[in-house]
Amino acid sequence: MAGEPATPLLETRALSGHIDGQLVVDQVSWAFASGTLTAIVGPSGAGKTSYLDLISGQRRASAGSVWLRGRDITALPVPARARRGLGRAFQQAQVFGHLSVVENVRLAVQARRGEAFKLGSLWSDHRNTLERAHALVERVGLGEWADAPAGSLVQTGPRRLELAMLMALEPSVYLFDAPTNGLGAREAAVLLDLIRALKHQRDKAIVLVEQRIDVVREVADRIVVLHGGRQSKR
Repeated sequence: MAGEPATPLLETRALSGHIDGQLVVDQVSWAFASGTLTAIVGPSGAGKTSYLDLISGQRRASAGSVWLRGRDITALPVPARARRGLGRAFQQAQVFGHLSVVENVRLAVQARRGEAFKLGSLWSDHRNTLERAHALVERVGLGEWADAPAGSLVQTGPRRLELAMLMALEPSVYLFDAPTNGLGAREAAVLLDLIRALKHQRDKAIVLVEQRIDVVREVADRIVVLHGGRQSKR
């Protein structure tokens, strides 16, 4: 009906989780709308990474629930959540160092399309997959290193590559965990420009865990606070 609020793209309802018996996320309820970038801030040990772990399924919730597009996904494992549209980037970029940059992205494109490189499959399918992979590599500014081993990348390279791989999966929600950690101001700005560009896709939601307040103020539409595993009352 007209006037009713839209269903959040992502929502947690009284979400809680433990590590080694200690409560690290305590009844956190937040909603994330399409076309927004939300920054989660708080001191070290506040539960920010653990909160993303609960959303993406890396940790099992002890209470509460996770909702994606109005559906409860709390019981789903990590791969199923990814197929439903959750994309997660970690503090340490997760790439295949022995493969080339473009091969890393090509594998992600194949996973999204449910493809496998088989002798019996059409070369046109292979070509389209490789073209998509190369386009994403160019988009994150790694075109010059497309054929280089991913393990040889430095500075923002691994994180740019991980971003290209995430984009290949075409998630509806991007979860970034301290993407600028360990980067200088110039390198951080490059990466943040790439993340900020994702907001132009108005059907996506971006959740960014970050400790650098200058970063947060520059890119976020909304800032929410975790402290001691609990959401701020502000």
